[in-house]
Amino acid sequence: MKNLTELMKQAGLMQARMADMQKKLEGLTVEGQSGGGLVKVKMTGKSAVTAIEIDPSLLKPEEKEIVEDLLIAALSDAKVKAEAVMAEEMKAVTGGMPMPPGFSL
Repeated sequence: MKNLTELMKQAGLMQARMADMQKKLEGLTVEGQSGGGLVKVKMTGKSAVTAIEIDPSLLKPEEKEIVEDLLIAALSDAKVKAEAVMAEEMKAVTGGMPMPPGFSL
């Protein structure tokens, strides 16, 4: 019975740490970029886009498709960075213990 009590206590602590991590991820900002910095995207650790910055040199009607492609690349870059930060935070919360398959935040 003592082991079960200790296990429940540890589970409660992990749950509290995960809630703290969720709040931290919401406040975290990462920046992705493409085109050598001509297009920049800011995103929270929860993958919400908060800002897009486009260099004025790209704002020509004939380059519309290029700008659209660069936006997609910058968003992808920011998302990869946010997921990497989330993975590191999760590792810190779980003490390196692997999570079950399919488990995500």
